[in-house]
Amino acid sequence: MLKNTLAALAIGSALFGAGQALAADYVIDTEGQHAFVNFKISHLGYSWLYGTFKEFEGQFSYDEKNPQASKVKVSLDTASVDTNHAERDKHLRSDDFLSVGKHPQATFESTAVKSTGAGTADITGNLSLNGVTKPVVIAATFIGEGEDPWGGYRAGFSGSTKLKLKDFGITMDLGPASEEVELTISVEGVRQ
Repeated sequence: MLKNTLAALAIGSALFGAGQALAADYVIDTEGQHAFVNFKISHLGYSWLYGTFKEFEGQFSYDEKNPQASKVKVSLDTASVDTNHAERDKHLRSDDFLSVGKHPQATFESTAVKSTGAGTADITGNLSLNGVTKPVVIAATFIGEGEDPWGGYRAGFSGSTKLKLKDFGITMDLGPASEEVELTISVEGVRQ
């Protein structure tokens, strides 16, 4: 009887476990420079100004069978902003824009993931930037996953969102064409 009970428990556990997909945890590969947080904003309505944040870290959980169970958490060093122009970067770090002295970190933490199609999802989360926290939605696309040449396993995603500067306390008047900034994120994570 004990043997039958143990066998039943083992079978039940196996069936229950098989029905549940488990999310895999990944650390974003910033050391290998396989991740980017870039932005662009209109310059007077005549051209695009591009920039990046060079220092950030984060992790994500990804469950292919149940994308809604996925999670993302990223923090970046606002002083690492780089637009390839030293004086402009100094101005971006000032209180007119990122106020890096008061707010050295920007963070994003997901609160929900909603599948929007094959390999795409909307990631809703709280973005804290310049001392303001607001919900934003990142339109994400799954790029691919698989083994790497060093014995690890990787998964990659891209995403984008648009932010209104004034929503995050940035009131510097750059003209009507420059009220929004577009963020583009590309990450490759190493499974833990």
